[in-house]
Formats: sequence, C-alpha cells, structure tokens
Amino acid sequence: MENAVENVRRRLLAAHALAARNLPYAVVGGNAVAAWVATIDEAAVRNTRDVGILIRRADFAAAKAALEAAGLHHRSVAGVDMFLDSPDARARSAIHIIYANEFVRPGEPAANPDVTDTIDMRSFRAINLQPLVRIKLTAFLDKDRTHLRDLIDLGLIDAS
Repeated sequence: MENAVENVRRRLLAAHALAARNLPYAVVGGNAVAAWVATIDEAAVRNTRDVGILIRRADFAAAKAALEAAGLHHRSVAGVDMFLDSPDARARSAIHIIYANEFVRPGEPAANPDVTDTIDMRSFRAINLQPLVRIKLTAFLDKDRTHLRDLIDLGLIDAS
C-alpha cells in the first residue's frame, strides 16, 4: 500500500519536468481533488491510482519529450495518451493526458477548461476549484460524484 501511494506521488512530481520547460499544465482529477481536500483536512484525502494532467494539444510534443526525459514511457490506448513507469506497466497506474479546451466524449455539455486557471499547490500546479468542479460535473461518473461529495462535506463548495 505504501509503495502504491509513493508511486502516485512520484508520478505527480513528474509534473516538474513540464514546469522546467515552462509548459503550462494542471493536475486534474482525483489528485486535484485530494490537493484541495488537503487544504482543509488532510485526514479526508482519498488516494487515487492514476494522475491526470491537463495540457494543450499544441504542447503535447514538448510534454512528451519532457516526460520521456524524466524516465516515463509513452503509450496511446484508444486515443488516450498516457505515460507509464515502464513499457509493461498497466494503464491504470499512469499519467493520463487530458487535453485543454477539448471534449472528452461527444455530446458532453462542456469542454475541458484551459490550463490558465491553476493554483500552486507547492509540489505541483492544480486546476482551480471552479473548473475542477465543472470537469467533475461534466464526467459525472461514480468517482466524480464521490469527489464532489468530499468537496461539499468540507465546505469547499456547496450543493448548488
């Protein structure tokens, strides 16, 4: 269990490779929720196994070079770009690239936000709370509803 948590933390810190090349990015998904939750109550943080990083598609080649230079391995599966710890690693324990200003699935009510609305969470840049909530409401999977309830329970957002 400790190794799993440490591996996610190490993947989060891979964002430094993007920052070192002045590439705009934001951590999104469960790790962004965890960072926001930790600002109120560290004991309420939920662990997540993958890392979502929002970038602009135009920055992908530079991001790929930065992440590969950091020792990660690119793979594309069903149109999803991801970076893994090793060539034979599983997709569920990867850095998943999410593209700013694009729809994840056809018919969604909102595109992903841009990477300009971020906050420095000391170890990495995370998407700000309002666009994070919009992402969670757009996807609205079970895990997204759980993340939203966590944010509501801590008073970071209200039920409206």
